[in-house]
Amino acid sequence: MEARSSGITNGKTKVFHAVAKDVNILFDELEAVNSPCKDDDSLLHPGNLTSTSDDASRLEAGGETVPEKNKSNGLYFRDGKCRIDYILVYRKSNPQMEKREIFERNIRAEGLQMEKESSLINSDIIFVKLHAPWEVLGRYAEQMNVRMPFRRKIYYLPRRYKFMSRIDKQISSFRRWLPKKPMRLDKETLPDLEENDCYTAPFSQQRIHHFIIHNKDTFFNNATRSRIVHHILQRIKYEEGKNKIGLNRLLTNGSYEAAFPLHEGSYRSKNSIRTHGAVNHRHLLYECWASWGVWYKYQPLDLVRRYFGEKIGLYFAWLGWYTGMLFPAAFIGLFVFLYGVITLDHCQVSKEVCQATDIIMCPVCDKYCPFMRLSDSCVYAKVTHLFDNGATVFFAVFMAVWATVFLEFWKRRRAVIAYDWDLIDWEEEEEEIRPQFEAKYSKKERMNPISGKPEPYQAFADKCSRLIVSASGIFFMICVVIAAVFGIVIYRVVTVSTFAAFKWALIRNNSQVATTGTAVCINFCIIMLLNVLYEKVALLLTNLEQPRTESEWENSFTLKMFLFQFVNLNSSTFYIAFFLGRFTGHPGAYLRLINRWRLEECHPSGCLIDLCMQMGIIMVLKQTWNNFMELGYPLIQNWWTRRKVRQEHGPERKISFPQWEKDYNLQPMNAYGLFDEYLEMILQFGFTTIFVAAFPLAPLLALLNNIIEIRLDAYKFVTQWRRPLASRAKDIGIWYGILEGIGILSVITNAFVIAITSDFIPRLVYAYKYGPCAGQGEAGQKCMVGYVNASLSVFRISDFENRSEPESDGSEFSGTPLKYCRYRDYRDPPHSLVPYGYTLQFWHVLAARLAFIIVFEHLVFCIKHLISYLIPDLPKDLRDRMRREKYLIQEMMYEAELERLQKERKERKKNGKAHHNEWP
Repeated sequence: MEARSSGITNGKTKVFHAVAKDVNILFDELEAVNSPCKDDDSLLHPGNLTSTSDDASRLEAGGETVPEKNKSNGLYFRDGKCRIDYILVYRKSNPQMEKREIFERNIRAEGLQMEKESSLINSDIIFVKLHAPWEVLGRYAEQMNVRMPFRRKIYYLPRRYKFMSRIDKQISSFRRWLPKKPMRLDKETLPDLEENDCYTAPFSQQRIHHFIIHNKDTFFNNATRSRIVHHILQRIKYEEGKNKIGLNRLLTNGSYEAAFPLHEGSYRSKNSIRTHGAVNHRHLLYECWASWGVWYKYQPLDLVRRYFGEKIGLYFAWLGWYTGMLFPAAFIGLFVFLYGVITLDHCQVSKEVCQATDIIMCPVCDKYCPFMRLSDSCVYAKVTHLFDNGATVFFAVFMAVWATVFLEFWKRRRAVIAYDWDLIDWEEEEEEIRPQFEAKYSKKERMNPISGKPEPYQAFADKCSRLIVSASGIFFMICVVIAAVFGIVIYRVVTVSTFAAFKWALIRNNSQVATTGTAVCINFCIIMLLNVLYEKVALLLTNLEQPRTESEWENSFTLKMFLFQFVNLNSSTFYIAFFLGRFTGHPGAYLRLINRWRLEECHPSGCLIDLCMQMGIIMVLKQTWNNFMELGYPLIQNWWTRRKVRQEHGPERKISFPQWEKDYNLQPMNAYGLFDEYLEMILQFGFTTIFVAAFPLAPLLALLNNIIEIRLDAYKFVTQWRRPLASRAKDIGIWYGILEGIGILSVITNAFVIAITSDFIPRLVYAYKYGPCAGQGEAGQKCMVGYVNASLSVFRISDFENRSEPESDGSEFSGTPLKYCRYRDYRDPPHSLVPYGYTLQFWHVLAARLAFIIVFEHLVFCIKHLISYLIPDLPKDLRDRMRREKYLIQEMMYEAELERLQKERKERKKNGKAHHNEWP
């Protein structure tokens, strides 16, 4: 659910000018192509500006000078002129004084301006305010290849045929009668950000005349300024030695407590944004993005990117795209569920179950479980039909195709975003080596083929040995998960008898459901406890591997945490889907754990109801807990901080804290960046696709959660967290590969769920082979008459083992002790030549199941690969636009250089200094 604010034109009219035969160029009527871009801050309401403005006279006319206002808002130095670009925090009592002094001395040597301020709450806390002058920003922006606007963008439209033009006119005239899209944000609300309206190029001081510099103070926005300052701080020494360098090391060893860029002021205002405008971009983000009142609106991704950087902007773009793609999946899943509701009264199987008052089922556990009529499971049979009906196979195929379409179209969407955000040609610079890696392998060096400098080197044998130990640790933790699942299995087989002997009739009559429900809740608690352990183990194993760079460390840690949490979250679901009730044996010859506990059987209506309960409870509880922890934890922490301040200074005294003090009291962003946010959504994507054939409502639950999740994350970033450093990224990283792996796994699991867990295949075999319509090529409801009786086998009660024999003899049903009971299986009766042997129908069903798995997987994989082939990664119009604009940029650069040289030549002629051999 996203919208790009760059498409907003603020009501300006557009004029077309023909330039070539096949291309139309779209100019802005109010501004020429070479006119300067509007600064984004100048579009905010002039009376409420908290950031630097290029028009000081407007504020002075209001009776307030710029320096006086800037002194009070906490975003500037004491002089009210130098904007604070970065904040460092330390304690005077910290013993690392010498390192800080050297570091700060080198900061000044780099040209950064510095000012210190003590905290109003605790005099031991010192804030170091940093400001980068124009010369420093220009020098490092050139080194970092920061792309800046230099010319107004030229939009072009390919010439259409007359027929297509007529169709477009008719569609446009029809759209005038339709209501406007309520999801779009108001045009007057969002600023026309200059980064999206202008061509950009790597900043160069030699060609500074090419760039549009309306005001040097606002040419680099706040996010870019803080990124440049952070880049400088990462390369400043604090001790003699090649490894004693960088702010990260000082944060690690405790020299500084925190380092962060400032928010742009308060996110609240006494005045309405509609009447008085936005106070700052943080206030604008809160009102049009993080506020609950705009939950149905598109996201202002351009503004998010400008404020938080491309990496966070891409996360919200992906989350919005994923949420938008969930709409068709949720609609189809809801349709499958409603189809089950509509056809419930016409389902022959559930009718036969509800009418089978004369069919007595064998006990599902030893001794305490009683005999029961098959009709007692009428409700469960109907509920099973809601999820296991004729539309289930179609929905499984649809979701497998949906996962492929989602990923393929995300690649196209990412390409558009990367183009609009100038990330197409951006490449990550050579990363710094991690300090731990340098300390470990500093004695052995090798030449870096990229930088040409010697660097620490890890031997191949050492790397392999560490990877083997790490893999062994991963295998051990997976064994711990399997042991936890085994414990849940033991709990289920033990408590089913306990609940069967319970005093309360409600629990006694629904012992299996009570067992499943309590087991799922206990399993959820175990999952949450093991997640804490997994994080520590993943950190230990990742540090043991000694990755060379931060990105390698992040990828390794991400893979381990995802593997751990995925196995932890889904292992019990795999057990219920593929193992529950499959290896129990039959009455009189039950398989047992440790020759003691009888394995749990499925309910008489099937095992699908257990899988539905497992998925529904885990999914709802997990998402509710995650949302509470995401928002509740920082809210409680920030509330506790404010409470301590009130206790120390008194509730009646109101302290006006500067912005750096307010931001310091907020919670820092997670140590792993966006890892927790991505992990939560990827695990949800797994729930939405892997077992969706058993729980069609999973996409709907995911959609409802994500609509809340977007606003929760937005509120957290804007109001509860310190402003994170604006980082650049081209895509979502290793998570895309994980998504592709989940898509492949979903095809396999859904094939097995339909073939093994559900009764789809046994019903199909009965309809075509054994039912009333056998040999006629029909499979309607009339062909299912007698299916329930055919799917149940007969057992002689006298053949029970002593430890399995029930306490009741079943005389309460007919007045006399029962001689026979029924159970779910395809076995011969006790009086046959081979008592309780498999029937021919069992082998037909087994062959049909295997054939269905093979056909389903091959068919879906072929469709997936065909869709991947047919959908190009880069839209054609975007490819043409990139090529066209690259050509136009070269032409404009050449014309600008030629114009400059001609102007210099004229000036020389005026001054009488013309040369005969100059060009042109």
